[in-house]
Amino acid sequence: MQIKSQSCKNMFERTELLIGAEARQKLAGVRVILFGVGGVGSWCAESLIRSGVSHLTIVDSDRVAESNINRQLMATTRTVGQLKVEALRERLLLINPEADILALPEIYTAETAERFRLESYDYVIDAIDSLQHKADLILQTTSLHVKLLSSMGAALKMDPTRIRVAEFWQVKGCPLAAALRNKFKRTKQFPKRKFRCVYSDELLSNRGTADPEDKSPEEFRKVRTNGTVAHITAIFGFMLAGLLVEDAIKQQ
Repeated sequence: MQIKSQSCKNMFERTELLIGAEARQKLAGVRVILFGVGGVGSWCAESLIRSGVSHLTIVDSDRVAESNINRQLMATTRTVGQLKVEALRERLLLINPEADILALPEIYTAETAERFRLESYDYVIDAIDSLQHKADLILQTTSLHVKLLSSMGAALKMDPTRIRVAEFWQVKGCPLAAALRNKFKRTKQFPKRKFRCVYSDELLSNRGTADPEDKSPEEFRKVRTNGTVAHITAIFGFMLAGLLVEDAIKQQ
């Protein structure tokens, strides 16, 4: 991808100074699809765009709620009620108006998988909360020649120094990773390739009480009512973006 204008080149001047022009061009050309733009995914998307990724598809069917404001990038008192992907896309285009950002207000499921054409991307980033949908995305992506990066559970964490990166089967102390591994073993369906995850082995307890008016589906209930804070979810998202940037530069 060629830089279209002097202003765009200036936008990434410091990035190019660090990584070089060829790596900068490589980042501009990679195609990324990100599933889930909540506390982790929204910050990941921002970091990718600010790093120079220019082709990004964001997928999430939810709308911004008041309870999202404490940790999700695009969630403000002005965006409550808006589709998350549309609010985030508007934000990202303010950073780079020339970026190719596709916002899909949809849910990834085994039934909808084909419509996303995962094989047409260089990277798939998984920031999905639902265990079932997350497991299926992992199975689908690892069966293709597409690189997968996945976020494990970011709720019930406070200590940023305990956030780590590991290959999926080496993740320790994360209940979500354990649940995924148990599911794969129970169904005898396993990821076809290794993939890296961002996780934390910290596990705190909720000190408050969940909203009794929460009407979210049962499969989402647990993750939506666990306490979560911005500095943890943001670091998870930034680390996912950093792993992608690092890998893309190595591939040039």
